[in-house]
Amino acid sequence: MSIHESNSPLVVALVEDDPLLRDEIEVHLKAHDFEVHAVNSASALDDLTARIPFDLFIIDLNLPGEDGLSLCRRLRHSLPNVGIVIMTARMALIDRIAGYKQGGADIYLVKPVAPDELVLILLSLGRRLKQGKTGEVWSLSLRDRTLVSPHLEQKLRLTSREKTLLVALVQAKENTLDSGSMCDLFSDDEDDAVGMSKHALEELVARLRKKLKSVQPEDAEAAIKSVWGVGYQLCLQIKFVF
Repeated sequence: MSIHESNSPLVVALVEDDPLLRDEIEVHLKAHDFEVHAVNSASALDDLTARIPFDLFIIDLNLPGEDGLSLCRRLRHSLPNVGIVIMTARMALIDRIAGYKQGGADIYLVKPVAPDELVLILLSLGRRLKQGKTGEVWSLSLRDRTLVSPHLEQKLRLTSREKTLLVALVQAKENTLDSGSMCDLFSDDEDDAVGMSKHALEELVARLRKKLKSVQPEDAEAAIKSVWGVGYQLCLQIKFVF
């Protein structure tokens, strides 16, 4: 029985040069109702992207010809709203950071990955992308520090720091900021002349996540996700109102 939760299958591009692994993943994902197009290189993928509207990409970093990181970067630039999952044997921190910061990946997985876990990861990422496409836009009032949820138009009152954090994430490239930059946002505070500590930042993010969760559907993704080795990414669409 499939664990897919949508009547419309997610369209997945799998770029993996190991033929056995590629076939195994393709068969497993198709068994769970994904539409899968599997290729062994970036050039082969280019032949498909011109005619197939992909939702998600699973990309190995060690590819013949153009490497996976370069491919991710290209895809993120040309298709900013798709989901990109890096799945590689590279486990070093420097590779993870490059995958997120340079490649624009949503998720970085180190092989081997359990097939059922991969299915759940893709479904989760697909739900978040679908939510973005359905126009679920939150409204942030810069004047009175209120955030209005698209779900029953519930209103949240934000603290000054929470508002500052959200504004910075909304305006950041790919809605992602490193922890150091986020701490520096508060360097002008009277109580934090040298900026906020990372521990204090973690507490601020945790409180804000809890506040946002209170007006989100029960099965919704976290509004702010941790990007391992980098910082945080905002996973909501927010518009400013004045």
